[in-house]
Amino acid sequence: MKNLLWFVCLYAVCVCECWSSWVNGHEGFMLLAGPLNSNIEVNDAFDCSHPIPPGSRQYFEHLQSRGVTHFKVPLSWAQLLPTGLPSQPHQAVVTCYQTLLRQLLESGLQPLVVLHGSTVTEALRSRFGGWESRELVDMFQQYAEFAFQQFGELAESWLTLTDLGGAMQDWAPAAAPRPLQNILQLHRNIYKNYHQQFPEEGRRLSIGLGASDVEMIPQVKDTTMDFLSVNIEYNCASASNFADRMRSLKMSSGNLPVLIYKMTARDCSYNQFQLLGNILQVLNNNEPNIVGCDMMDILGKLDMQDTETSIAEYTESRSSYDSVWHKFEAKTTHGLFLKESFPADFQWATSSESFKVEGGWSEEGKGETVWDRFGHGGLAFENQTADLACDSFHKVDYDVYLLRGLHVNTYQFSISWARLFPSGHRDSQLERGALYYDKLIDALIESGIQPVVTLYHWDLPQALQEHGGWTNTSIVEAFKDYADFCFSSFGDRVKTWNTFSSPWVVSHAGYGTGEHPPGVKDYVVASYQVTHNILKSHAEAWHVYNDKYRMKQGGKVGIALNSDWAEPLDTARPEDTVAADRYLQFMLGWFAHPIFVDGDYPATLKTQIEEKIRLCPNSEPARLPVFTPEDRKRIHGTADFFGLNHYTSRLVNNRDGGCTAGPQGVGDFQAHVDPSWSSTASDWIYSTPWGLRRLLNYISTEYLNVNKVPIYITGNGISTGYSGDTLNDTSRIDYMRSYINEALKAIQLDGVNVQRFTVQSLMDGFEGPQGYSERFGLHHVNFDLPDRPRTPKQSAYFYSEVIENNGFASKKQFFHAPDMSNTKSNKASPMPPSTVPSQAKDVWRKFSKQNNFQRKLYHYGTFPQSFRWGVLSSAYQIEGGWNADGKNSSIWDTFTQEPGNIPGNASGDVACDSYNRLDEDLYMLRALKVNSYRFSLSWSRIFPDGLRSSMNQKGVDYYNRLIDGLLAYNITPMVTLYHWDLPQALQDIGGWDNVDMINIFNDFCDFCFDKFGDRVKFWMTFNQPQTIAWSGYGLGQIPPNVKNPGIAPYRVAHNLIKAHARAYHTYDDKYRTSQGGLVSIALNADWMEPKDVTVPREVVAADRALQFQLGWFAHPIFKNGDYPDAMKWQVGNKSELQGLSDSRLPSFTEEEKSFIRGTADTFCINHYTTKIARHATMRLTPHSYDYDKDLIEAEESDSPTTAISNQRAVAWGLRRLLNWIKEEYGDPEIYITENGVATESKTTWDDSARVFYFKTYVDEALKAHDLDGVKVKGYVAASLMDSFEWLQGYTIGFGLHHVDFTNPNRPRTPKYSAHFFSQVVKNNGFPKPDDDKMLYGHFRKDFIWSTATASYQIEGGWRADGKGLSIWDKFAHTPLRVLNDDDGDVACDSYNKVEEDVAMLRQLKVTHYRFSISWSRVLPDGTTRHINEAGLNYYHRLVDALLAANIQPHITLFHWDLPQALQDIKGWENETIIDRFRDYADLIFSRLGHKVKFWITINEPYNVANIGHGYGAAAPGISFRPGTLPYIVGHNLLKAHAEAWHLYNDKYRAKQKGIISITINSDWSEPRNPYKQVDIDAAKRVVQFYIGWFAHPVFNGDYSNMMKTIIRERSLAAGLPKSRLPEFSPEEIKRIKGTYDYFGFNHYTTVLAFPVDYGNLQHYDADRGAGTIADRTWLDSGSSWLKVSPFGFRRILNFIKEEYGNPPIIITENGMSGRGPIDLNDIYRSYYYEQYINQALKANLLDGVDIRGYTAWSLMDNLEWATGFSERFGLFYVNRSDPELSRVAKSSVAAYSTIINCNGFPDPASGPHECLSPVPEGTITDDTVKFLGMNLSTSDAETGLNTTFALLVVAVLVAIGSSVCFFRARNRSK
Repeated sequence: MKNLLWFVCLYAVCVCECWSSWVNGHEGFMLLAGPLNSNIEVNDAFDCSHPIPPGSRQYFEHLQSRGVTHFKVPLSWAQLLPTGLPSQPHQAVVTCYQTLLRQLLESGLQPLVVLHGSTVTEALRSRFGGWESRELVDMFQQYAEFAFQQFGELAESWLTLTDLGGAMQDWAPAAAPRPLQNILQLHRNIYKNYHQQFPEEGRRLSIGLGASDVEMIPQVKDTTMDFLSVNIEYNCASASNFADRMRSLKMSSGNLPVLIYKMTARDCSYNQFQLLGNILQVLNNNEPNIVGCDMMDILGKLDMQDTETSIAEYTESRSSYDSVWHKFEAKTTHGLFLKESFPADFQWATSSESFKVEGGWSEEGKGETVWDRFGHGGLAFENQTADLACDSFHKVDYDVYLLRGLHVNTYQFSISWARLFPSGHRDSQLERGALYYDKLIDALIESGIQPVVTLYHWDLPQALQEHGGWTNTSIVEAFKDYADFCFSSFGDRVKTWNTFSSPWVVSHAGYGTGEHPPGVKDYVVASYQVTHNILKSHAEAWHVYNDKYRMKQGGKVGIALNSDWAEPLDTARPEDTVAADRYLQFMLGWFAHPIFVDGDYPATLKTQIEEKIRLCPNSEPARLPVFTPEDRKRIHGTADFFGLNHYTSRLVNNRDGGCTAGPQGVGDFQAHVDPSWSSTASDWIYSTPWGLRRLLNYISTEYLNVNKVPIYITGNGISTGYSGDTLNDTSRIDYMRSYINEALKAIQLDGVNVQRFTVQSLMDGFEGPQGYSERFGLHHVNFDLPDRPRTPKQSAYFYSEVIENNGFASKKQFFHAPDMSNTKSNKASPMPPSTVPSQAKDVWRKFSKQNNFQRKLYHYGTFPQSFRWGVLSSAYQIEGGWNADGKNSSIWDTFTQEPGNIPGNASGDVACDSYNRLDEDLYMLRALKVNSYRFSLSWSRIFPDGLRSSMNQKGVDYYNRLIDGLLAYNITPMVTLYHWDLPQALQDIGGWDNVDMINIFNDFCDFCFDKFGDRVKFWMTFNQPQTIAWSGYGLGQIPPNVKNPGIAPYRVAHNLIKAHARAYHTYDDKYRTSQGGLVSIALNADWMEPKDVTVPREVVAADRALQFQLGWFAHPIFKNGDYPDAMKWQVGNKSELQGLSDSRLPSFTEEEKSFIRGTADTFCINHYTTKIARHATMRLTPHSYDYDKDLIEAEESDSPTTAISNQRAVAWGLRRLLNWIKEEYGDPEIYITENGVATESKTTWDDSARVFYFKTYVDEALKAHDLDGVKVKGYVAASLMDSFEWLQGYTIGFGLHHVDFTNPNRPRTPKYSAHFFSQVVKNNGFPKPDDDKMLYGHFRKDFIWSTATASYQIEGGWRADGKGLSIWDKFAHTPLRVLNDDDGDVACDSYNKVEEDVAMLRQLKVTHYRFSISWSRVLPDGTTRHINEAGLNYYHRLVDALLAANIQPHITLFHWDLPQALQDIKGWENETIIDRFRDYADLIFSRLGHKVKFWITINEPYNVANIGHGYGAAAPGISFRPGTLPYIVGHNLLKAHAEAWHLYNDKYRAKQKGIISITINSDWSEPRNPYKQVDIDAAKRVVQFYIGWFAHPVFNGDYSNMMKTIIRERSLAAGLPKSRLPEFSPEEIKRIKGTYDYFGFNHYTTVLAFPVDYGNLQHYDADRGAGTIADRTWLDSGSSWLKVSPFGFRRILNFIKEEYGNPPIIITENGMSGRGPIDLNDIYRSYYYEQYINQALKANLLDGVDIRGYTAWSLMDNLEWATGFSERFGLFYVNRSDPELSRVAKSSVAAYSTIINCNGFPDPASGPHECLSPVPEGTITDDTVKFLGMNLSTSDAETGLNTTFALLVVAVLVAIGSSVCFFRARNRSK
């Protein structure tokens, strides 16, 4: 019956078609269906507010197969333009309609698009009114134009309104007829616009009427329309009315074609064939000119009565696989490429997995995973492991840097379960593991990248696997708990979660085939049980989120399932088609069906297994667990999205698998690949992109038909090999292009709701069994290097381009130029000429008073938000393409192409190839997050011959692309018009020595302003004109290589200044008003520091040096239009002395001065280094700019060198230069337009020297801004990347990115400095770190406050009262051992000054005093055979005096001064010393123990062992057995300590009640590069070999495993029979362990560590395998090894707490040395104590470190061992020029005593604290006054004043007397 009806319908259509003829002769009839309904049960038109219903395509094909030709598509004005504005469309709705229209066209149906129905929505009416409103009419016309633009190419037939009569009912009668006129005029306008836009034949547009609105037809006909659209109703009760209406319609319409847009049948109860016949009869009798009719309400209903076909029901009439296969089976259009865009809100992502990239496999307590066990078992390729992998655990900033470069908006990564819960359970939670993910998540969000977190990607904690892993049902609860923790910890920021990624791999490869860990081979039971538990774990995690977190966090939880696409091997065999379906059910359906369909496994899977069990009674092929009803209910629907990992496809055929376990055996199928498919480095991936589109359609139909969640493609990519051209990965690009395009087709053509595409992966990683042999990354990782450098591959640039274009449509970019509008001239005001020397000489006066501490003290702060951060390049250095696309030669091309001019005959012919690699440069700039990019224009690329007549459009196009690309990412172009690369054609006419160049340059500038100025708002005319003039035309070092040092530089500079001024005026006059930019010139200057700032002539020389370099150009431009007087005077005088009639320095006319003056809107300065200037009378011949200056410049020798000679890194000079510019040029706004440092080309990625450079130089700029009020507005780092460095070629590099110039791809790799600089940019400077913020609070009430000395350093009396010789006596009396031949013979003479020493202690207000006993003073030969009572008596007197002063003595038994008699029998090398030390300790305990309660056995055993017996830099000075002797000595020291401790513990403690320990010293160590695991490991080794050497045996028992392992392995590798580190016996370990009552700790500084391979050398440093340096920003001290780094104090105190069980700590030494001239105002030491003690307070109060006391080193200046008296640590100065060795308090005494008095740091916010009010006794106050130019104390000044007054009185009396005599004599002469 159904088919018969359709035949009748088609027959009627044919009849109608015979009746009708299209007005233009085109034959065709429109059989209309539609519109699509949003819900089958509710007859509402589909408005794209929801995704297109699944199966819509099949429905359209169904209609087309039955004769329908057209389909109605009513657009929703409200949905498309929610605000009514075309500029603010709802992009998802636009995309939806575009997809719908494409589906219709692909199905063979033509769309009839309707702009609007009739009535105005209430939302629009309330804002704009109804049709009577002109504003609404205008809005509708804009909407129509928008619709034509978006959909016009996809539809030929249009209606503006479907029902004009209905629209008339929408306005009040009082408003008529204006609304009708408005609508008709609106229609005319729309009609006109439509046909103008689409003039081709076959286009038609109309407006719709109801049949009852016939009277309106004459008015409507007057409007322009291609046909008349009418809505007709057929009422069976009054069929005659229908005929009358049709006759009336024919009469009214005339010959106008009529489309019956809608025909409705009513009240028809009789046979529907009769209904159809009646209608056809009426149409036939009236013969209207009908061109189409709607059959949906009649024939559609007839059809539906006999069938159940609908959109939803149609898709269910066959299996999902059949539907999809049928849809695509006949398609042969695999190669068609869709050049369209993705939806506007599409998510672009890349991914990584924890075990593949993180490394840090045991860092911070992380637990072992199954992959760790797998790798360590040698099961991966070439025994590779993931221990370090990409080192992402330490490289968060590196990874996020790459992501910014890619421009992804989403990053998917997995969490390592074992990093959070090492045992897999919450009770093992590691807070430090969570901190890593916190840092990563925060960094992503800060960069505008949304984190997507996978909870489990295969790396199960090994501890859980020990209990069965995923086969154990208890894991469900463990995973739930783990997920709960992750949601609670990170869910406030993470809004998308994958519970599992590719769980099929876990079940299949981990527990089925055993290819993956845990290596279980059980596809019968384990594999299915694992899936069962994973599904339940997933469901539990989803419910946890749903129940506890969704309401508050608002995120989504889903699962990422992996699946191939499967197609029948033989399409002619139906059984192969069924087998392909089974393949998908066994792979994808195994997990997807329970979650997305019904909570249970797919019927196909269950049936197949049941059948196999039946057929295989003797062998169990599979055991599928069963879900309970509760399980099914709990699992079903537990996903907010469908995550899909897809890589490849398979051809599948049906095959009896017999009783074999595994999916192919149980599933009775076999998978194959087509030989024609492209293979990859992975043997399982073949490139079959069309499979993705088909799989997406299958998923949408099979799993998302009811629960319409979106699909996220969570993984797609291919691997390439690890050899060959790894960076030029064209195969990956081809794969990505085709797969991404298939996803686009699925969205646009099929209506599949795909919302994300994730490329696997961000970078190469550890690929499981394949190790590092397969590479999936968009970024290449060099696993051979410890830096693990990441370099973008070509695929990264391709992907970023796809992201930028949001697909494959050509994208027009329109950008607003940055807001730097300066439409009014900023021309600087005239200034008087500079004096000689300039008034800016005050800068030297201001800063000369700074000592090293003040100069170097780091300043924390940030720049204003408007600050410009940039990087730079220049055309010749980076572009390459030297003769590409019409470019002509520049002078640098000519110069470099001549052999021998540049090292290695290098040139800029290719350079960085930026001309062809613009996207790669933009990638780096995006990653850096700079907001400015300074680059130069190649004059010869734009004007090949230098003149406008040779304009090269391709050159212009290149710079347009660059500028537009910058603005697209909100990066301001800072354009240099001339950066040294003059067109050779212009040099041929004299170059800059020709005055014609002024106008020629102006023409070039004019052109550039005109072509680029609409977007470029910052211009620099010249870069470093001083370099051009002097190096190019004076020295002849650089092109054009003119050597005329006395005349040409001045002439050239003259022309450059005038050329600059002319260009400035051109911009000012022609462009400023419209473009509003800035124009300046980039000048260069070194800072010039006078050799002696107290000598006026030297200050004048330094000022003159600046005027000759900077003032040469700055003075005319910024001051008065003329050269500085210093230059005019010098050159003029020199010229006269040389016999010249005129000065060699040209002069400006008054008009020229006026023209030049003020021609800069801002001050741009390039700066690199500082020089020391001194006056010198230079030669008169030959004539030379250099000799004209009359000075000599030298290096600042105290600063670090760089790769360029005479260009040291002298950061403090920048601040002074900026201040000089401020003072000299009227406080202008300053941009630092170049600053950077060169490193040698062998320095590739780890450029810590550049990091230090930026860290110090940028801070000096910050100081100038914050502290000095200099208007610093921007900072540009040199440079973006390594490039052609002029005369040095490629031998050095300034780049933040390394460029491999040996690789034709010129790969760019970020260096350490790039990441550092990007952090500076992000932070906008250097905000004060928490480590440096003061903590206010107090120590415990019984806190020990102490200071310390050591016997040899202070006592003197080296042979007094029977004292024996010590090893330091002998060492100091050995030539060249102690600096300046100092010795301790007298030292501070404390042996005779007990009272003075105690007086100092009282002044300090300490509670304790730590001092040591001289062993040889008490026991001259080191043994108890002779006790020197006189020596003992000294210590009795000292102890008694201390106790009398209420100061507790704290005695060190051994502080390095071993009796020489014992050294003569090998000292600490001889085990007998253990007993000797015990005897010595016994004597002291017995004699002093009743008065002394605090004891230290040995001070700093590390120094005794290694410095004294390894390096030989301290007594006894042994260095010839560095590989063994230090360890032997250390061994004996530990045993001696233990014996002394046990002696006290056993014999004296009960009675004397004291405490005893050992004092261990150590620096803290940080990695030199905190992003490198090898540097971190080196830092750990430094600490373990330092503090751990002695602390580990005492506090933990035995040496650390690290020390034992390393020394043993290195010893054996060198061929030794055993370790060089002695071993403790079990008894010795037991005896040493625990021999402490507190941790005595000496600490001074921190070092930065890095690995050093000493080869097979056998010594302590080689064992440690590390070198150390200091951060350049750390303050210096008087000791080369001691840098002020307070933060390290807190960190090492925490290390002691964590490593040794939080023992009580007494800090037994901490202090800072000075050197050089005596300065009692030792603010540096006060600063040191304040900062270090505050760090101890933080450790105590914030971190819970058990700190009991603090000891300042040292009480007074003393003999600082091998450095003699040159280094002074004392709180008190010892005047060695005074025979009495008087002690004078330094200002640090007041500072330290105040801290003691306050027991910490009272909070100033609480008001003045009582502890601050009393002035500590002996506090040094600054009572100096100026007297006759001298600084004198008030008493000395008073004496001087009295003396002067007395002398004045005498002088007056003498004068009076003389006068009297004179007058008397005179009178006598008269």
